[in-house]
Amino acid sequence: MVRALDRKMLRDLRRVWAQALAIAAVLACGILMMVGMSMTRATLGGTQAAYYERARFADVFASLTRAPASLVAGAQALDGVAQAEGRIGFQAVLDLAGQEAPASARIVSLPATGAVLNLPVLRRGRLPDPLQPDEVAINEPFGEANGLQPGTRFRAVLNGRLRELIVTGWVLSPEFVYTIAPGAMMPDDRRYGVVWMGQAAAEASMDMGGAVNEIALRLTRGADERAVIAALDRLIDPYGGTGAYGRDRQMSHAFLEGEMSQLTVMATTIPPIFLLVAAFLVNMVLGRLIKMERTQIGLLKAIGYGSAGIAWHYLKLALLIGVTGVGLGVLAGQWIGSGLIAQYQQYFRFPVYLRDPATGAMLLAGGLGLATAALGGLQAVRASVRLPPAEAMSPPAPPAFSRGWLDRAVSALRVRQTSMMILRSILRWPGRAAITLFGVMTSVALLVASYFMIDSVQIMADTLFTQSNRQQVTLVLSRAQPERAVLDALGLPGVRQAEGAFSMPVRLVHGHRERLTAVSAHVEGETLARLLDDSGQDVPLPAEGLVLPERLAAALDVAVGDSLRLEMLAAPRAVLDLPVARIIAQGMGQEAHIAAAPLFAAMGVAPQVNRIHLLADPEALPALTSAIKSVPAVAGLTDWHEVRRQFDATLQTSMVTMLTLQTIIGLMTAVGVVYNAARIQVSERSHELASLRVLGFTRGEVGFVLVGEIMLLTLLAIPLGWALGYGLAAGLVGAMSSDLISIPFVITRRTYAMAALAVFAASLGAVLLVRRRLDRVDLAMALKARE
Repeated sequence: MVRALDRKMLRDLRRVWAQALAIAAVLACGILMMVGMSMTRATLGGTQAAYYERARFADVFASLTRAPASLVAGAQALDGVAQAEGRIGFQAVLDLAGQEAPASARIVSLPATGAVLNLPVLRRGRLPDPLQPDEVAINEPFGEANGLQPGTRFRAVLNGRLRELIVTGWVLSPEFVYTIAPGAMMPDDRRYGVVWMGQAAAEASMDMGGAVNEIALRLTRGADERAVIAALDRLIDPYGGTGAYGRDRQMSHAFLEGEMSQLTVMATTIPPIFLLVAAFLVNMVLGRLIKMERTQIGLLKAIGYGSAGIAWHYLKLALLIGVTGVGLGVLAGQWIGSGLIAQYQQYFRFPVYLRDPATGAMLLAGGLGLATAALGGLQAVRASVRLPPAEAMSPPAPPAFSRGWLDRAVSALRVRQTSMMILRSILRWPGRAAITLFGVMTSVALLVASYFMIDSVQIMADTLFTQSNRQQVTLVLSRAQPERAVLDALGLPGVRQAEGAFSMPVRLVHGHRERLTAVSAHVEGETLARLLDDSGQDVPLPAEGLVLPERLAAALDVAVGDSLRLEMLAAPRAVLDLPVARIIAQGMGQEAHIAAAPLFAAMGVAPQVNRIHLLADPEALPALTSAIKSVPAVAGLTDWHEVRRQFDATLQTSMVTMLTLQTIIGLMTAVGVVYNAARIQVSERSHELASLRVLGFTRGEVGFVLVGEIMLLTLLAIPLGWALGYGLAAGLVGAMSSDLISIPFVITRRTYAMAALAVFAASLGAVLLVRRRLDRVDLAMALKARE
């Protein structure tokens, strides 16, 4: 049987259902962000952990020039190593039927007895027969994108020799969950893949019989990774080791970890803002309801209801709002999470996704949502239970007004009477105005923090594709060549300009800090691939010293003028002590930069190149790319037009979706705040507004009092929201940047304008919706009201 107070609660809920629903929607926004992002993060993390364990993903990786296969046994004997495996790996150019431009691939050898680490998971067909040197398996995304079904043949240039290979199956590997070409920014499954071939075939292709050039290790539980890496470096150093590294530097794993870190940031930084706004709204609505029912509370106390029972009655109403918001948020969060997981399946290729509903996150979100609603109503409830019955049944004392300096300043403005009412209402009820101001300000800030990503990405794209990289094609050479290779490249079809580049793996050491990276040598006067900072300014290379990106400098804890030890990890393996000449902001890539002349002088060799940038006639590009297929020295190719197309397509599918979601959430916050504020205004000032109508004011003038106050607060909140959004965006840049990608912090005036216009329009729509209620106010009843 429903108790009397419960029936009253349901009647109260019917009276404020629209306001309660608006508050629940704001609360749901915070819950859905927490649940949706946590669910996606948990699914990616759980799938990653299970896949890594099942496929025995290595913990430490190392590349070297050439070492006897017996060296693997030495690596196996190192303290902390559970398993070790050696193999052959190299880059190759592929000639695929029906594709004008050459594709490239990473070739990986498969031991005849089967891999013990980084196990390829067969998805279709079979693994290559070790006795058939022309049989290979390819990674599934590459096979799907190019229609390379088992049994299909394609040609490849392996160590300068053209070979025809036969696809036997499709596989996936924990090493290539995120498959990206060296120097690329995102996957391109049509032009870059992974090819597994038998160990004997790989040895024959690279003239490496009985040798390996890559070693992978799996560590024992509790092993010291840094100690193992140091020991492995000592072991492989005589064989041209380029520096062992852990999973954190493995490309696929680093991208996956970076994405999961961003999801964690989104799940933990944004929801508290919505919960805080919801708490204020609950307090505002419940406080108004209790104020209206002051006499009823006195009667309830007079007939025997205790303060605790009355307090619980109103808290149940707040909790009911909380339950509604939590329910909506959890359902929406699960839906959003499912959509994000489906989107991630296009980029992170696991054999199967182990969906995790993030039960713990849902329970935490539910608890926080209910706590938010309860705490929001607690202050209002405390005010109700403190009143003695006799005082509660009496009308409240009218508010005491006095003319302070603000009132005199407002009067001096000599504005219209309705405008004067707006200004005085804000000054006399600053708490209510502050809640509205805070809510609208938060909405603007959320939109600024969302839209600034468009600015940052556009700046990054313009720097990369228009200013820094002006070439159309970049050739990656299989090994360093003398500078005359650049002159040879000028002889390719349609080439108008060719420019060489050189980079090599290095270890940078500063005190106890060190970093494996690469150093790029820049020649004076380069015009195709220029070194620019994030502002698009040319970075002049000093005569001596290094130029470092900000994040690399921070990782090494160096400043301009500090000395760095540069250990070359390729011949001649020299060690240099160089000053840090400059630190720059750089979005993509975290390698060091140096002038070419002093680097080659220190190496004691003539200038070399291992990349060649080409500028060609557009109509000659098909002939150029076709000719490159037969150049033995080329191990890979970057088509910058295709890179830009892939970049834009990825943004279209991922960023637009996320920005749409965040826009909806931000506008829902503004609507919820403004709608509640306007409804409370109508409720509290119905007597005052009805009096204006009786005194001869038109409906438009009376409506102006309501609309004008809310929109004035909205206009005041917009610049405050800009400032808060600036700070929030700056925090997100720091939290979401990684060693691979450093997001430039850029907010344009367009972003501020878009955020302001969107929130202003949403606020105006919400207040006009409430404005219609004024036309239905019964003047007689409003004038008879005791308030």
